[in-house]
Amino acid sequence: MLQNLRLLDFRCFSSLALDTSPAGAIFTGQNAQGKTSLLEAICTLIRLQSPRTNRLNTLTKISAQGFGIAGNPWGQERKIQQTSKGLLLKVDGEPRHSRTEYLADGGLVVWMGNEDLALIRGPGESRRNYLDFIGAQLDPKYRTAYTRYRRALKAKNLLLKEPKLRLPELLAYEDILIEHGEYLSRARQQLVADLSPLAAAAQINISGKSEEISLSYLPASGPSMKESILQARQRETSTRQAVVGPHRDDLSIRIHGMPASDYASEGQQRTIALALKLAQGDLLQQRGTRTPIYLLDDIFGELDPARRNALIHHLPANAQKFITTTHLGWMESKSPINPLPLFEVHNQKVLPLA
Repeated sequence: MLQNLRLLDFRCFSSLALDTSPAGAIFTGQNAQGKTSLLEAICTLIRLQSPRTNRLNTLTKISAQGFGIAGNPWGQERKIQQTSKGLLLKVDGEPRHSRTEYLADGGLVVWMGNEDLALIRGPGESRRNYLDFIGAQLDPKYRTAYTRYRRALKAKNLLLKEPKLRLPELLAYEDILIEHGEYLSRARQQLVADLSPLAAAAQINISGKSEEISLSYLPASGPSMKESILQARQRETSTRQAVVGPHRDDLSIRIHGMPASDYASEGQQRTIALALKLAQGDLLQQRGTRTPIYLLDDIFGELDPARRNALIHHLPANAQKFITTTHLGWMESKSPINPLPLFEVHNQKVLPLA
């Protein structure tokens, strides 16, 4: 899927050229050496998105003027350059003039890391981001609706903070919010319906127990977003912010019918987080056009052997997997990922291990 990766002034790497195998690779080394940055570069190359930041310009190496990422996922030569003029995108040498164009024929990614616990314990934003990352990969219209909704929401919130209410302008932005917000809500509801049985099956698989989890979508508005906005007008003008719409929606995660954030143990919460990401991969595999690349950031050392082995066996055998870890003590000799090439990451260099 990804045969090589090239970096220039990306995070801690001044320059890097790395050839990868169709199966993937395992990157080992101490913390703060650049292991996670390698996975981040792959995710950014494919999806123009980092799970660690919403601002791509922060990926630039300190003291550098910009960064570059290049590689050939799925046989396409893709190139990203962050410069003083903005983001420059190319596919097979041809400029792509927008992020939408760049992503139109891009690939699929599943990112798994210890920060996924925020899906259970964290605020609703973490769960919305989880759904949005899946939706944008499966449906180009989803990303367009999301972008336009966020722009209109920002404009509306700025208007609400002004001393005098400018109703005509407010109504104009609300029309945009309603159009794209209703699309997002419908798409998310379908995503949750599709993900729920996949997550339930993955939970049983990873835990080895009959731990029933269920997902349900919690919209912040009623059947009519337009009516909900009208009813919330006084509250929004007093709080000076928009309180109705998919930016306030949430995903309910329950185990045995009870909220997982309150009733699941530490181990159960970790398993549920894994199940949600595995469900994401299964859904991308079912509805997408390509097998996703799996990026697993330092998670195996945190799992007991039973859960670790179940996770490894659940991953698609034909998927390319890139794994980071601080040590290899957890890896068993007969593990399906044992044949993956090993690399040591040290002082911003990536060297093969014999």
